[in-house]
Amino acid sequence: MTKFSDLNLNPKVLQAIEDAGYQTPTPIQAGAIPPALEGRDVLGIAQTGTGKTAGFVLPMITLLARGRARARMPRSLVLCPTRELAAQVAENFDTYTKHMKLTKALLIGGVSFKEQDQLIDKGVDVLIATPGRLLDHFERGKLLLTGVQIMVVDEADRMLDMGFIPDIERIFSLTPFTRQTLFFSATMAPEIERITNTFLSAPARIEVARQASASETITQGAVMVKPSRRDREASEKRAVLRALIDKEGEACSNAIIFCNRKVDVDIVAKSLKQHGYNAEPIHGDLDQSQRTRTLDGFRDGSIRLLIASDVAARGLDVPSVSHVFNFDVPSHPEDYVHRIGRTGRAGRDGRAFTIVVPKDEKNLDAVEALIQKQIPRVDCPIDLGTPAVEEDRTEKRPSRSRSRKSDKPEKVEQVEQTEVAEAPVARAERPARDERPARDERPAREERPAREERPAREERSANRSRGGDRRSDRDSVVVGMGDHMPEFIALSFDERRTG
Repeated sequence: MTKFSDLNLNPKVLQAIEDAGYQTPTPIQAGAIPPALEGRDVLGIAQTGTGKTAGFVLPMITLLARGRARARMPRSLVLCPTRELAAQVAENFDTYTKHMKLTKALLIGGVSFKEQDQLIDKGVDVLIATPGRLLDHFERGKLLLTGVQIMVVDEADRMLDMGFIPDIERIFSLTPFTRQTLFFSATMAPEIERITNTFLSAPARIEVARQASASETITQGAVMVKPSRRDREASEKRAVLRALIDKEGEACSNAIIFCNRKVDVDIVAKSLKQHGYNAEPIHGDLDQSQRTRTLDGFRDGSIRLLIASDVAARGLDVPSVSHVFNFDVPSHPEDYVHRIGRTGRAGRDGRAFTIVVPKDEKNLDAVEALIQKQIPRVDCPIDLGTPAVEEDRTEKRPSRSRSRKSDKPEKVEQVEQTEVAEAPVARAERPARDERPARDERPAREERPAREERPAREERSANRSRGGDRRSDRDSVVVGMGDHMPEFIALSFDERRTG
């Protein structure tokens, strides 16, 4: 059996590995470290949780043991798709270089530019960054990539999924052609082939597991849920989720609950808190400091349930996650592999459950086609057809009719005051103030033509005699004024003045 001592690593690196409690490399580490130490490009493909991070960190720090970094010119570069994954790589770097004098800088969003600039100015051996923040520093003139000797792209397929292809191509163009390139990923999408053919030179392909395969230590299950009503689908899914957690009992020491949308992450977290569960959300819209605190709390056990978007699905190493719950079936089948890969890590047993409603069945079929096996079906833990299901009011919205009723009297009163006072009359037709007859001199009502002689008036009188609607015909055809329109609005100007 291969041991780390057989891989020609730096003695100080071996000492740090021994201090961390590791003796035997994983298959991806045993396959990737030797060609990387030889200076070859490496394309590593392995399912999540197999130690890909150490597979490139260990040879990288061995190769960088000699030499010294210059200001603003890092000697190596590690690209990560998310802030959390970049921070995790930085932790691994600290673990394995504690007996060496190598420096690092972490360039991620949500952190002050000034602090990062100070680290870059001193010169760093390893630069760990997300693509966006790296290019921000470069465009500000604070960074040069012409001294990069080793470049690592971690979770390469996720980079492509998140739309980082143009950024990665530009970063590659800023680095020397003679660099050593290491690609690591859990899945191998067709787009990755084009990238590797473009930027890797005769890479050593290390594939230690079938692409997009789930670990055999994970017990999977699909809970088929048929909502009683369409408008109750979300609340009943949350009820099923709570029932699954309760059913697992003490075996569910902690769990990650994945949602497809950030807004659902917040709703599910709020619902679980309302029902007495220790839960916190994490997604890309939260501040970096809050995301870090939440993740640290989940790792140290002070937070039991972590509700996450796919920002936490890739590469995060929390070894003791007992359960994973998919509140939604992922729209990309590859994401399913990464989600459930958060449990059952390092040979441990894990359990993963996916809640499936009728509209998600197509996505479930795509997942099963990718992993080439059928996910066992699990009975729904509660009966959604009975009133025993507690109604969840997390998404309660204000009633529309209530607000309209409250506003209506004020609006009507305002219209009556303004419209009567400001009747639209042409200036040319309006007599001068002095020429207007006094009220006593105006013709009496009976001297003017009777309104009853008009056809419309006769028809309204006939309707009243038959017990019909008292409103005028003009009232009945006017639309767009809400539930009620004052009758005076439908009158002509003459009728307003004399009515």
